[in-house]
Amino acid sequence: MGRFSYEGQTHVDLDDRALAHLQMVVANKLRRGEPFYFTWKDDPSIGHGRTSVWVHPGCTMVFTYHGGRRPPLNRIWIEALSQLANTPAGLRLIPEPSQVDEMQFDEGGHLQ
Repeated sequence: MGRFSYEGQTHVDLDDRALAHLQMVVANKLRRGEPFYFTWKDDPSIGHGRTSVWVHPGCTMVFTYHGGRRPPLNRIWIEALSQLANTPAGLRLIPEPSQVDEMQFDEGGHLQ
């Protein structure tokens, strides 16, 4: 289980595979100078809410992996996550599609 930490205070624990895909999307967005929201569901131990952070080039983020090897990346999952990051609702983790699935999102970032 890996961890995404934001500004040294807020974090979410994620599977290493999911974290690697999120890191790729975040890096691509920030490389282009495109800030966005990233939202996740909070762990039930701290409530049943959600957390949203504004990801921008000046923020401090740390991607910590449990395993030592980088998992293979699924291009379709990266594209789906990137589409979400481009919506007003922002990036959120969705289930990994198979290599042949095509996922479509409306302008609000909802699956069609």
